[in-house]
Amino acid sequence: MREGASDPGLYDYHPYNARPRIVWPGGKTVAVWVAPNLEYYEIDPPVHPKRKPWGRVHPDVVGYAHRDHSNRVSHWRMTEVMSRHGFPGSVSLSVALCQHHPEVVADAVARGWEFFSHGIYNTRYCYDMTEEQERAIIEDSIATVRAATGQTIRGWLAPALTHTPRTLDLLAEYGFDYTCDLYHDDQVQEVKVAKGRLASIPYSLEVNDHYGFFVYNMSGREYAETLIRQFERLASEGEKSGTVMCIPLHAYLIGQPHRIGPFEEALRHIASDGRAWIARAGEIVDAWRAQQ
Repeated sequence: MREGASDPGLYDYHPYNARPRIVWPGGKTVAVWVAPNLEYYEIDPPVHPKRKPWGRVHPDVVGYAHRDHSNRVSHWRMTEVMSRHGFPGSVSLSVALCQHHPEVVADAVARGWEFFSHGIYNTRYCYDMTEEQERAIIEDSIATVRAATGQTIRGWLAPALTHTPRTLDLLAEYGFDYTCDLYHDDQVQEVKVAKGRLASIPYSLEVNDHYGFFVYNMSGREYAETLIRQFERLASEGEKSGTVMCIPLHAYLIGQPHRIGPFEEALRHIASDGRAWIARAGEIVDAWRAQQ
């Protein structure tokens, strides 16, 4: 991305009403993937000059403990509901979780989930990183996930959604297939990189449970209804050209006892509708690539 540019130059413009037809397996109209963020937040991380990891004075026991609910309790609640209705996870993984709570990672492996990197810790930011530092995070992610799961990660969601101007080029150089860091479309799109190729798979801030509960102040019922409305529209529009719906989750939010019931109803609705191809992120990118 050029400094001072009016357009980031990361992708071409393709108007939504004039695109080639994308067809998903089985004639489904919308590819639905669930992205559980399996994260680890340090209670007292190194301070970054551009951003504070916690709103309170360090150490923020309240913030840390709230998020720790994910790895102690609510992960299991969330995964059981997903598995019951046939939704595999494509995991946005803070790779340090492999050392801190390997039981959580092992559970996701046993369920056949896919892993991609969300950095090492969600309390470490990429602002102003040198190329050497950024390469070290990418290489650590590849090696750590391979050792813990046997998988070679194919995707990336920047830690705490922080990047440098070189991030996408580096991902392509290391052979990654997709990024979740561009929120510009409802279909898979090509990203412009210096060498190789990289796809942008639709991730979502709008129906991310973090935004639903922290930004939009939704109830569990309102969030579930939002997921259903999102699905219905994308499934309808996908009759013309296949769309993608991502459901990004954080177990400490969606897995709370008062929220999990409405969420399960939303998954039941999507799974029983008949228009959804319920898939992993890598499968969606592969199906899209095969049609280019």
